Amino acid sequence: MEAYLGDIWFFLWGLLWAIYFALDGFDFGIGMLVPAIGLGSEKERSTMHLATGPVWDGNQVWLITAGGVTFAAFPLAYAVMFSSLYTALLLLLLMLILRGAAAELRHQSSCGAWRQLWDLIVAGASFLAALLLGVAFSNIFRGLPLDAGHIFQGYEILGGLTSNTLSLLHPYCLLGGVLFVVMFALHGAMYLSWRVSGDLSAKSLIVARVLWPVFMVIFLLYVVLTFAWAGLWVNYALSPLLLGLPLACVLAFLAGGHQLYRTTNTKTAFIYNGLGIITLTLTGIAGIYPNLLPSRLDPAGALTIANASSTPKTLGIMLAVALVFVPIVILYQWWAHRQLAHRLNAEYE
Repeated sequence: MEAYLGDIWFFLWGLLWAIYFALDGFDFGIGMLVPAIGLGSEKERSTMHLATGPVWDGNQVWLITAGGVTFAAFPLAYAVMFSSLYTALLLLLLMLILRGAAAELRHQSSCGAWRQLWDLIVAGASFLAALLLGVAFSNIFRGLPLDAGHIFQGYEILGGLTSNTLSLLHPYCLLGGVLFVVMFALHGAMYLSWRVSGDLSAKSLIVARVLWPVFMVIFLLYVVLTFAWAGLWVNYALSPLLLGLPLACVLAFLAGGHQLYRTTNTKTAFIYNGLGIITLTLTGIAGIYPNLLPSRLDPAGALTIANASSTPKTLGIMLAVALVFVPIVILYQWWAHRQLAHRLNAEYE
């Protein structure tokens, strides 16, 4: 069992990030869409905030858990990740804080201008957070500039923090950021169309139908570039069974589009889209295995399960705790969503 603990936690690490993207993704999406869909209607904008307000905090649990698992299970990878991607991750943290604060501050006054200001801040913070997540994870798939001694070389090569930060904005990584923005906006529009009724639901459905083909074009381009440019094809060539992951991803997104256009069943479309986000993340994670942080300078410089994991005893204790508490969190979130299953109406909030 000890020999496989690192592999188990590698899979759980990827799964936790995948669940976070699927759950908090619609929060980001709705945040980005608040000024656009709710333009000119304070009741509609308030209803959009109400649609995510009760579950927003719960969705953040998965981010904390994913970050905590990275720190506890793979401490060396955590240290290098938060050094090499320091500026991007710090900005992401600031956007998450600003987004949460703005959503609360908008309710502190009934002044229309006050609320519109904070709605714009929520939209901007949600957009930047989604963009930064896409850029950060695309940089991991592309590979970080690590040498065989696990030293981040960007400062020496590029001449400082600013230059190092700019090096993260590679065209492929920027495309990943755009993918996350459009994917989360689509996810949010689907969720909103399901959770609200009346004109607001109809407008959200129109937005989702406009975004879906745009997303599919960006998604397919990103997948092709990821396999060709980032070199994730190696594991899939060695283990063809893994091709089931990208296939399931494509089928999930197509099924979501079918529900969106043919049946207008946005609840089912939202579920399929969430499954697509999860399998997309797992496709990338399976592609870099056993690397946690691949190196684009020297394959020997990659941080792997073998050289970046905690001790087997630590991983064993963590697994025992996770087997008890993770199902509890899942059951609680399922219960919370069941209790909030009624649709909101902007006419009476």
